[in-house]
This record gives sequence, structure tokens and C-alpha cells, in this order.
Amino acid sequence: MERVPANDPAVRIDRLLREEPVVWLSTVREDGRPHLVPVWFSWDGERVVVASKPDAVKVRNVRANPQVMVALGEADDDFDVGLVEAEAVLPDAPSGSLLGNAHFEKYAHQLAEIGLTRDEYLATYAQPIVIRPTRFLPWHGRTVPGHGRTVPTGAAPGSTLAERLLGWLPRPMRRALA
Repeated sequence: MERVPANDPAVRIDRLLREEPVVWLSTVREDGRPHLVPVWFSWDGERVVVASKPDAVKVRNVRANPQVMVALGEADDDFDVGLVEAEAVLPDAPSGSLLGNAHFEKYAHQLAEIGLTRDEYLATYAQPIVIRPTRFLPWHGRTVPGHGRTVPTGAAPGSTLAERLLGWLPRPMRRALA
């Protein structure tokens, strides 16, 4: 059996896809502008499945250009997140045929909080988007796994790369990431 390095991007991103509740899906509008949205998803080890409203911007974008990117992970002190370049398809099948019980168990609390039943969810988010990764890209802030390079501990507030990057974001986004 071939050994895979612990810092292999595909291994790290697979772990993140199994643990994260939300990914950020980036598509491209027909005029070339990016469109970025947080989405619930299921990961089966080979593909990401997202259920969408059929008339959503992301669906129109995928129809015109199937090249997408997925970002995931916590933008903590290290900015150790994963990026996935991928191709998306819009199957003719309904979302319910591609989302198993695990998807609804994963989001049971959120669905209950917003008062949405499984059937209502599937009726509203009827268009599945199937995303197949083509490339896994690690993204690191102040450290690189396996290299041990870090910003010195005890550095002044605002001196880590993550804190500086968060400072550039609009205030509502900073609060959401905090």
C-alpha cells in the first residue's frame, strides 16, 4: 500500500470535506464576474453534491461555465484552508436521488431551526449540482505543514497574517469569520 504524506493536499482537503458543515462555492457569471456563496453539501469521497434552487445564480453560471472552485476550512490563526478546483454538472435527476440520509442527518439541527422538512427542502432545492474535483490546493497563512515556519509567538495583535487579512475584509464579513 502506498503511503501518502500527511500534508498531501488531497488528504487534508478530504478530511475537511468530511468535517466542515459549509463550503464556499465560486462560479463565474457570463460577464466574467465571480459569484461566491456558502452552501450545504454532501461529500462521498469523489464528488460534492449541492442542492440548489433551480433558478439560482450559481445554477445559471454552471450551465454557462462548468468550471468552479470550492473553498473550505476555518480561517483561524493559521489560515489553513483548502481550495478545490472542479467541474460541475447539473444532472436531470432530482436532488433527492443524489442526497442520502447522511445529508439530512448532517443538517437536521439547521433544518429544524428554520422549520424546513426534508420534503420541503427537496422541493425548494430541487436542482442538484454535482462537483467533481480536478485539483486540490492547500492554502496556508503563517505556517506550512511539514516546514514548521511560523510567526513568533507573542507577536503584537494584528501582526499575524490572518489578523492582517481579516482587517481588510468588510466589517460584516470579519464578524462572520470571528
